[in-house]
Amino acid sequence: MAIIATAGHVDHGKSSLVHALTGTDPDRFAEEKRRGMTIDLGFANALLPSGREISFIDVPGHARFIGNMLAGVGGVAGCLFVIAATEGWKPQTEEHLRILQLLGIERGVVALTMVDLGDDDDRELAVLDIGDHTGGTFLAHATIVPVAAPIGLGIDELRSALDELLGGLPVPDDRGRPRLWVDRVFAAKGSGTIVTGTLTGGPLSIGDAVTVGADRHPARIRFLQQHGLAIDTLGPGNRAALNLSGVAHTDIERGDAVVKANQWQWTHRFDATFEALVTLDHDVSRRGAYFAYIGSGEVVAKVRILGVDTIPPGEHGFVRVHLSDDVPLQPGDRYVLRESGRDETVGGGEVLDVSPIRPASKARPDRSIDRLVDERGGWVDAAALTLLTGEEHRPTLGRWVVAGNVLDRDRSALSTRIVAAGSSGVEVALLDERQRAVLQTIPDIVIETGTARIVGTDARLEQHPFVTAASAALLAPPGTDGVDRQTLNELVRRKLVFQRDGVYFHGDAVGAAAQVAARLLASAPGGFTASEFREAAGTSRKFAVPLLEELDARGITRRRDQVRIGGPRLPAC
Repeated sequence: MAIIATAGHVDHGKSSLVHALTGTDPDRFAEEKRRGMTIDLGFANALLPSGREISFIDVPGHARFIGNMLAGVGGVAGCLFVIAATEGWKPQTEEHLRILQLLGIERGVVALTMVDLGDDDDRELAVLDIGDHTGGTFLAHATIVPVAAPIGLGIDELRSALDELLGGLPVPDDRGRPRLWVDRVFAAKGSGTIVTGTLTGGPLSIGDAVTVGADRHPARIRFLQQHGLAIDTLGPGNRAALNLSGVAHTDIERGDAVVKANQWQWTHRFDATFEALVTLDHDVSRRGAYFAYIGSGEVVAKVRILGVDTIPPGEHGFVRVHLSDDVPLQPGDRYVLRESGRDETVGGGEVLDVSPIRPASKARPDRSIDRLVDERGGWVDAAALTLLTGEEHRPTLGRWVVAGNVLDRDRSALSTRIVAAGSSGVEVALLDERQRAVLQTIPDIVIETGTARIVGTDARLEQHPFVTAASAALLAPPGTDGVDRQTLNELVRRKLVFQRDGVYFHGDAVGAAAQVAARLLASAPGGFTASEFREAAGTSRKFAVPLLEELDARGITRRRDQVRIGGPRLPAC
């Protein structure tokens, strides 16, 4: 079902026209009926000749209720633009057109009302006037239908024009990320909290868990209605009434969004395009108190012009908008800015970046995925990128989307590190999560017992210079200066060397020391001292004591007071 908003100046017959088309009076309040003027949003629906259903959001035309008007047009697909033949183009006619243009609405039908109150010349002049004002806008080639709602004149022709309009509207996007901007909230007796709004982005179903508003109140959909009919599931592009459990109606207000948890980037800052209205008599600058209109909401905002100081009327630029509350946004969303001091709409545009990280002085926003990834160091979690863009992204490596040049750089750096480590390799446990992912992309790498090496370097470890030197001087090994800790650990792991009290011995040193101990005990069965062992081994106390402790640890000798005696593993002399 397509959703169409009415638009136009006050007293030009919008509500009467909706009543004639649908049989429903969209003015819901007694005050509206008493004053004959729409104050808040009204809703109605009808079946068109083709069998298509159309839903109307009737918006106020008076300048004092422009905020209510903006609340109603945030999710519509097209518009029914209403101009009275008796009055022609008026200030709110112009403002409504500019607002619809800023919101990206691309199609509409023009209803020229009250044609029964003038003659043919008046009608022709009104049509010419409409053409002058809509030139260069999305209504430039819109169908103009003369109507007189009270007597039914032109109503059938208008239905046909709306039918044709609906046939050319795009199918609403279904990205599986539903978002409903609340335009009404109330408590129904026996049901609890009810919210209404236009559903976009994906379907909602009974039982779905959702969150509501900037405080992310958790709730569950108890039941769904569309135009008073209970349904189980509703797709995007439709009006909906949700009965929510778990949240009070007093905790929700117009402008809040109903979404599923963890599907949206909630933000209070975004970068966007900005078009200053050509009708302004001043430049737009950061000075001033602004309201941003997003979805159905009005949010206090501060504006920073990017790259320049001001944007003149009719010109385009870029802005950073700071909001007083978090809202769930995605690139492509539209917004409108009004300056509260002057009480005027100043412009609006398209959201480009919902979580800018560069300072405003350096920001160059666009909708490029490459820019987002590059600004975040070339690595972005794919799930986080989906939140930032509103589109699903497949990881390029592990769970990340990685910029090609960054992946090449990191692969080269890690490969160089592994090559430099030689036969000792690089301990995988010392790598971070990203480096471990990169490791899988490097060719000619072998990972054994937690260490990554270039293929073919294993054999070279036995010929390491330290191993050779330690083998040549078994009981008086060289120092480890110039040998990195990782290499020493790998030599120990491979049992090429062993370490005792900070001294590294060749693996064969244990056998040589055991033979010295066996000879001493053969000549002195009562035991030998450390000094006697040092002299017999021809080494210093620095090495003799660690060697004796290693012999004790391996059961080759045992210490008894100040002497060593034979252990169960003492070799024969």
